[in-house]
Amino acid sequence: MADLQQIRTRVTLTEHEVINTNSTDFPGNYAGYDDTWSLAKFEEKFRVNIVSLEGSELEFDMVGVDASIANAFRRILLAEVPTMAIEKVFVHNNTSIVQDEVLAHRLGLIPIHADPRLFEYRQEGDDEGTAEDTIEFHLNVKCTRNTQAPKDSTDPDEIYKDHKVYTKHLKWVPLGNQAELYSEGDIKPVHDDILIAKLRPGQEMDLKLHCVKGIGRDHAKFSPVATASYRLLPEIVLTEEVKGERADRLVRCFSPGVMEVTEENGVRRARVVNSRLDTCSREVFRHPDLKDCVKLNKLRDHFIFSVESTGALAPDVLVCEATKVLMGKCRKFLSELDVVADTEQQGMR
Repeated sequence: MADLQQIRTRVTLTEHEVINTNSTDFPGNYAGYDDTWSLAKFEEKFRVNIVSLEGSELEFDMVGVDASIANAFRRILLAEVPTMAIEKVFVHNNTSIVQDEVLAHRLGLIPIHADPRLFEYRQEGDDEGTAEDTIEFHLNVKCTRNTQAPKDSTDPDEIYKDHKVYTKHLKWVPLGNQAELYSEGDIKPVHDDILIAKLRPGQEMDLKLHCVKGIGRDHAKFSPVATASYRLLPEIVLTEEVKGERADRLVRCFSPGVMEVTEENGVRRARVVNSRLDTCSREVFRHPDLKDCVKLNKLRDHFIFSVESTGALAPDVLVCEATKVLMGKCRKFLSELDVVADTEQQGMR
């Protein structure tokens, strides 16, 4: 039974392979073992723990779910949580060396600080947009010479004015009643110091930009996260006491903070401190006298999520929005099942 529990709940790392990677906890897979799913069992095991939330980065644990559910969250975060991004670029004048189409692509990738929940999707074929579905920016920059610059200077920052076009030059132009609904700080580029292009005297840009609501599945510029990933929680089990010089070598086999050497009654022993920090390098298997002292596992239903937002929305808000998207998918699936069941019942009559 102990081996069965190990197979059901752990992924095992050996010297040359990773075993028990397939999920086996489903009804009927093991004779005499009840693996039926129930809401009570799920509620007992499932939990979400916030580990850290700093600025645009969030780390949290999701425990008690299958890998398919964890991966669904990851994919939704990447591709189905909407944001606002520059979609239309109207070029009135562009005499820089950056081609219009390259410039439009670069502008589209600038993260925009605007809450997409306050806007609607723009209708297909609508080139003008409305206050409900469009954010408008203007970019008007012209490079000139600095007449006050030292005569012997060769530094472009000194001899030119406005020769670097940054996102801070994007000016929000309210449409309709947007000025009444939002303040100037509500709608802007996430970062003011993103370099768009470099100009020289006589060169200028005069553009009008339209931001619309979209999802990463349509274009990567709408993806709200810089990274969204997960990993299984590592587990390190010492099978015997490791003392003295062997303890020092064992600690060095793992990432800093995973293990430490403690001294008690003059005897130095290795112990596991925080297996969460382990990168699963399996360095310990290179030492013949140490590789049988530890077992390296990963908990099959304990996922460590790392989410880094682009800045349009806070990472904890993104996770909540991803949850809403998944709930919507479940409701749609259940409604389709009801339609199929009703159709079959009518056919039987």
